Amino acid sequence: MRFAAVPSVVFWVAVLAPGAKASVATLAPTTQNITFTGLGGNAAGQGQNRVTWGSCAYDGTNTKCTVSGPFTGIGGGGTISMVVTYAGNGPAPLTATSTTPGSDLVVLSLTSGSFVLTLAENGGTTLTFYNSAPYFTFYNPTCTGVSQCAVGQVGLTPNATISGTVTGSFDATPVIRTSQGVISASAYGGFSALAPGTWMEIYGTNLATLLSQTWIGSDFKGNQAPTALGGTTVTIGGLPAYIDYVSPGQVNAQVPSGVGTGPQPVVVTTGGGTSLASTITVNAVEPGLLAPGVFKLAAGQYVAALFPDGVTFVLPPIAGAPTARAKPGDTIILYGVGFGPVTPDSPAGQIVTQSNKLQAQFQAFFGGTPATVTFSGLTSGYLGLYQFNLVVPNVAASDAVPFTYSLNGVSGPQNLVIPVQN
Repeated sequence: MRFAAVPSVVFWVAVLAPGAKASVATLAPTTQNITFTGLGGNAAGQGQNRVTWGSCAYDGTNTKCTVSGPFTGIGGGGTISMVVTYAGNGPAPLTATSTTPGSDLVVLSLTSGSFVLTLAENGGTTLTFYNSAPYFTFYNPTCTGVSQCAVGQVGLTPNATISGTVTGSFDATPVIRTSQGVISASAYGGFSALAPGTWMEIYGTNLATLLSQTWIGSDFKGNQAPTALGGTTVTIGGLPAYIDYVSPGQVNAQVPSGVGTGPQPVVVTTGGGTSLASTITVNAVEPGLLAPGVFKLAAGQYVAALFPDGVTFVLPPIAGAPTARAKPGDTIILYGVGFGPVTPDSPAGQIVTQSNKLQAQFQAFFGGTPATVTFSGLTSGYLGLYQFNLVVPNVAASDAVPFTYSLNGVSGPQNLVIPVQN
């Protein structure tokens, strides 16, 4: 039931982007202090500060620092706890940047370690956000070394400090990033357009309220994939997508079959709120072959082709890896997404259980010489994963034979190579 492409689990030290804020928790003043030490400003006049966090404890391996207090603004209110954990017992790898000189508004970020924020609502619901940075302002602070008691002024003055009881806000709303926030599966080309039934990757902040979760068998209802995972849901064109993987910075989902072509809105919803829509173009097909970044070697980007043993990759010799060059007459297997409908129909969100055939004509070429395609269609036991069985044609030996493909005569956009020996 697992989508073939392993998700890239990226641990984000995310900075919340300004925007619509559907749900904001307000941290009331606490008795714990945070001290900022100015490191000097940048060319734009913005201040950067090292943060000393209150209530820290070292367990012999890691240091854990906590600030907590009451909040309002989400549910019925409750307790908010912000925890920074990092290796060793040195200074916290936490920095703060003021957005404008003299501003009391700062954005926290980590150079290492983890930042976890937990909202324990009075009604019993607990929401946890990983590696998300809240905004802070300061009330009744104490400043040294500067004429104005503001975060920006402290940041612009080396060795100046600001400390005091802290208050601020945290925006739990999911945010899809503005550049390449939604793409097709990155291991299959990572295109800026999608197709019905293909796989998409969504990037941003607050996309999940847990560290990470990948679907398992119990998430399925019979043959049907889940449309919610770990409290995260996704819609595209108003239709629910089928979710394979969630984390605060990334969501992987299958595009539903019924989504219309043209510009379509993608929206992520969690317990923290609903994102603003990110618009992406949906085409009838958006074909891409499996060619992950780890297959990009000195000779070029290799297509991820396998021999029928399901273990040996069609690659030049690599120490410790099962690889072999293809020979004319060999059968090899490739995988792809976004190649369009099959016969009989197999809708998105359902595990493929029957033999089928791709409706469009798929062709593959080794250095311009066509290969014999013995099978093209969706792979049984998976969702949205196409399989292509090819017989290698007789071409000149090279570790970088250009590999191209077409769908109904339209060339695929990827620049790929494949090794062939005679």
